[in-house]
Amino acid sequence: MSLRAHPTLVLTTLALAALLGLSACQRPEAKSKDKADAKPALLIAPEDLRQVGSSGLVGAPVLTGSVQAARRADLRAEVAAVVLQVAKDNGEPVRQGDVIVRLDSTAIRDNLTSAEEALRASTQSFEQTERVLQRQKTLNQQGMTSMQALEDAELRRNAAQSDLAAAKARVVSARQQLTRTEVRAPFDGVVSERKVSVGDTVQVGREIVKVIDPRSMRFEGQVSADRMGEIKVGQAVALRVNGVAEGEFKGRIERIDAAANATTRQVEVIARFEDPASAPKVAGLYAEGRVDTGLQTALVLPEGSIVRQGDEAHVWQIDGTKLKKTAVQLGERDARRGEVVIKTGLKAGDQVLRSPVGSLNDGQPVQRVAAGGAASGVRTAVVKP
Repeated sequence: MSLRAHPTLVLTTLALAALLGLSACQRPEAKSKDKADAKPALLIAPEDLRQVGSSGLVGAPVLTGSVQAARRADLRAEVAAVVLQVAKDNGEPVRQGDVIVRLDSTAIRDNLTSAEEALRASTQSFEQTERVLQRQKTLNQQGMTSMQALEDAELRRNAAQSDLAAAKARVVSARQQLTRTEVRAPFDGVVSERKVSVGDTVQVGREIVKVIDPRSMRFEGQVSADRMGEIKVGQAVALRVNGVAEGEFKGRIERIDAAANATTRQVEVIARFEDPASAPKVAGLYAEGRVDTGLQTALVLPEGSIVRQGDEAHVWQIDGTKLKKTAVQLGERDARRGEVVIKTGLKAGDQVLRSPVGSLNDGQPVQRVAAGGAASGVRTAVVKP
């Protein structure tokens, strides 16, 4: 059978071929469309999230000061001498009674030797005058000596007794001076500041070394007199210490001075750490505190979790297994703590992205992973519908 004899068969064959070709051309496009419809899931680890919380420190009184040791001692020279040895340096621990600095004791030892010889001579003189007095008393009772001789003997005995007492005092003083050539730790602690070196000549009253007890750290700060009416002994304080990465420390106001500084018009406030074991062990660090007055409580979030677009702001909230773009209304900003008050849009306990970056979509699936499994909320995995 020829093709010319059956034109209908020819048309049917050509149409079938065209349909097959069209179908073959559409298959890659369909695959591409399916692939495009796959939704990227956001991999989120616990460290990528931040929980919305309330704070009672909004507008609270600010304390500025430093961390200091409540138990500290400034050891000064009690004798004039040359420094022979420095046994402990800055940062080294000391036990009570340990020698920290040793001074030259040569001249003081000579004085002690001289005082001891004078004491020996005074003792002998007193004993001799005492024997003479006893003999004069015996002779006077027998009528063999006059009353004047007895009184003279008693006067010599009394003078010798006074010389003996003075000689004993000089020996005690010389021995005390000798002990003062060794500067010892008054309590268990750490050498915080050494101010002399071997060969230095120190005079009486010169500061030699400072010793602190790191277990007695506390916050010593000042507050403006205008805010004095808001603080009381026993109130909680949130402390931030410069150079310490542990975050905030909890404390309690322990003492408020009764007089303001005549120059700054600020009042000194002392606060103790609630957990002394975790308190900073370095004295002199700058610190800032916020007193929890409890007068105003509001929801707060760090600025890094908030995305601003002109006059509007939003956060990326975790809504079950999806990412939700939530508009928020902002309030007061705490420049010191880097937090912003959230007026509307969130409630306490809501979870938001800590640092939203990259391309995020409203309704995007969320996949939770173990700690360290995501990188600040920017890693994604394709999840097919």
